[in-house]
Amino acid sequence: MMRGRAEPQRDSGGREASVVNEGDCVAIFHSIHRVMKAEKVLLQQQVEITLIPVPRQLSADCGMAIRFSIDLLAQVQKTLTGAQLKIAELWQLQNGQYELLK
Repeated sequence: MMRGRAEPQRDSGGREASVVNEGDCVAIFHSIHRVMKAEKVLLQQQVEITLIPVPRQLSADCGMAIRFSIDLLAQVQKTLTGAQLKIAELWQLQNGQYELLK
């Protein structure tokens, strides 16, 4: 399932500023509490992640999500499973479009 083209965001100078890079994964959770807990657990395990606003193409809500490299997917899933945290939706930016992975 694919959803919307990724529109570049702009910085204060009007230049393109990408929140999600090509190939990156975006994990969405059911609540802000869960995304904050997931961020804490992943950072404690030294997993390289970034807390970002949920891309507009994925949700109209103004919630938060976790962005990480596809190379870290197994480590992210294992860490979150160990902490009993479930990803609600998992997307990957491929060729400028978000593809649903889970």
